[in-house]
Amino acid sequence: MKSLKNAPQIILNSKHIGHPIDFKWNKKKMEKFLDPLDEYKELETALLNINHKATVGLSAALLEWIYWRFIGHNTSITDTEKRIEALWCSIKDPELSSPLLFDPNFDIPASGPIDGPLWVAHMTVRMIDVRYRKGSYFLQNEITGLVLLARHITPKRKKFDNWFNNILIQLTYLYPCPYTNEDLDETDEKVYDSHNESVICRDFFFNPKFRYTIMASEKAVNKYIQNSDQKSNPFLQLSQKVS
Repeated sequence: MKSLKNAPQIILNSKHIGHPIDFKWNKKKMEKFLDPLDEYKELETALLNINHKATVGLSAALLEWIYWRFIGHNTSITDTEKRIEALWCSIKDPELSSPLLFDPNFDIPASGPIDGPLWVAHMTVRMIDVRYRKGSYFLQNEITGLVLLARHITPKRKKFDNWFNNILIQLTYLYPCPYTNEDLDETDEKVYDSHNESVICRDFFFNPKFRYTIMASEKAVNKYIQNSDQKSNPFLQLSQKVS
């Protein structure tokens, strides 16, 4: 996975990689990230303002923040790598990846300051993937906990805050959600088709030299898919490469 050979500069600046695992972790923290309470309403409301492809892109970027935090520690994050790659490809079309199934029998270790955050991250991304494929109007509701988790494990949180706030402003302007809370059907049976939304690429989140245009984003996403290897990633379904 070529995209994960070198950490983005913003993540290097946050002193993420190789930093001791010194953040607090317990059952209460875990529950908060899995099911954020009403105290984060402002964040939830802000996230409702971005569309579906932007939400999936932000999810992939946040999972990458979490991925780099545990590089070099005593754990395997190969599975995390594969999920990140699959998310970036699914932005072009969900059919380019298979569902991000995770721990259906709840028998994967979910405790401790390494396994715990990774379990929460994978489970949250799994739910985002489910809602994205379904076309759920409530997709954005799932990402709040992932934002809080990525921030919690970051040593220099001001670096994360500056990055996230700047990205969210850009997403709200360039990738606005076409519907509002008033449009939502609480039964979650209505289906939203995100295929016509403009794609978003990894460079948008991590490359300060990237200059956004719809065409530049399309080109970057297609290049990413071309460089992905289905043989090494069971979550990819690249039956036909994007040209």
